Amino acid sequence: MGSLSCCLLLALALLGPHAAAARKCNLQGLWRNELSSSKRNMTLLALDMAGTFSGSYHITMAATNKQILVSPLQGAQQHPGAKGQPTFGFTVQWQFTDSTTAFVGQCFVDLDRCGKWMLETAWLLWEEVPSRRDAWKATRVSTSVFTHIK
Repeated sequence: MGSLSCCLLLALALLGPHAAAARKCNLQGLWRNELSSSKRNMTLLALDMAGTFSGSYHITMAATNKQILVSPLQGAQQHPGAKGQPTFGFTVQWQFTDSTTAFVGQCFVDLDRCGKWMLETAWLLWEEVPSRRDAWKATRVSTSVFTHIK
């Protein structure tokens, strides 16, 4: 089915009686973020009633095809079930380095991509440094976009 057909079907679904359900973005599942040097997959497990979740983050270096250790993550979604495009946050405790990353963002239903679920995030990584005087070089800040795979 072509891209235009997909978008037309999505538009019809959004105009129908189940429009609210079609526009809800669900954090649970497998997500992909492709950067220039690596493939990053993330699995988010089901949210509990309080909106907390856990999961894992996997990185494969493209140059070597070497799988790096799976790193656990913990997070929370703001007001689960209340809105269709929720905000969330989670931390990743890296198993292959002495650093931790905090992600915050929002889950979107991207109508330009036939209703694909996307996570728009900003992140801050803090790497262990030998002393407080070196704290200025401990952080990295950037953004990432994740696409829902399944």
